Formats: sequence, C-alpha cells, structure tokens
Amino acid sequence: MPESPDPRWLSDTELAAWLRLLAVVELLPGALDSQLRRDSSLTHFEYQVLAMLSETPGRTLRMSALAERTNATLPRLSHVVTRMAERSLVERSTSPEDRRATDVVLTDAGWDVLVDAAPGHVRTARESAFDALTPEQVDQLAAIAGAMLTRLDPEGHMSGPVDGCRAGVRTMGAEEER
Repeated sequence: MPESPDPRWLSDTELAAWLRLLAVVELLPGALDSQLRRDSSLTHFEYQVLAMLSETPGRTLRMSALAERTNATLPRLSHVVTRMAERSLVERSTSPEDRRATDVVLTDAGWDVLVDAAPGHVRTARESAFDALTPEQVDQLAAIAGAMLTRLDPEGHMSGPVDGCRAGVRTMGAEEER
C-alpha cells in the first residue's frame, strides 16, 4: 500500500508524549553512565556487555550474538571487548562450534566487577525511573515498551530473556552463581 504524500502529523497529546520520551531517552543513559563511571569505572555499555554475558549458559556468547543483544556494531563491540579483555573482565576465544567465529567469555574478575556494580546501578535505575511511577504505571511502561520494541525489533534481539532474568542487576553474592 503506497504511503500517503501527506504526513500523519502528531496530535498535541502525541507530540507531548513524543518529546517527553525523547528527553528520557537522552537523559537516562547519561545518568546511568555517570553513576557507573563514578562508582565502578565502567561505562554503561561495558556494564551491558557484562550483564548480557552473565545471563547466558557458561557466561559465553558469540561476538555476533553479543552485538545483537547490546545493539552494537561489530567494530564498536570489538573495540570495547578488547579494552575489557585488557582489564581481564572478559576473554576472547575461538568458538568450538565454528572455528571462524569468536566467543566472548565473562571472567570471574568480570563477574565480580558486575556483582559489585549491580547494586549502585539498580539503585540509580530505581531512583531515575521507577520511584517516580506507581505499580500500575510500571505495568503500563512494560506494555508500552514491549509494543514499541515489537515494531522496532521484530526479531526480538534487544528484548533478551526477561522471564526470570535480571540482566546483570542481581543482588545475590558472587558465590551463588559460581
């Protein structure tokens, strides 16, 4: 079906919602990044890499799968993984299933950094977002974000595992997972 030559302009209510959403999308990553840099010497993206690895069997993902889960290009991810490997947070290894592919493995040191960073990260997420919402609004936010993700990411790469998963913001001790 061909698109109409006239745009479907946003209503005043839609425009207000859109501008507020854009403001949140711009401000929230900075708040999360600032806290993580200050308290854990991690960027928010590095935290996400550690979190995604922590939620997989063997704490291992192929580079391409990790790029999908973190919404990163392979060159960006490769650069960050190299820096993280220099700090012994992750290791690269040749995939045993496909010798042409590279796996990224979360090290015990990386796990410890993640476990130490998680309480401050979740505190910042709670203070920045969830403490401002009622339980009903949290349910609505989950539904709204889910509907938008279905359009933006129909294959579900960014949705990740949500049932029973805390995406690296667990509060358990490191020994429980080892």
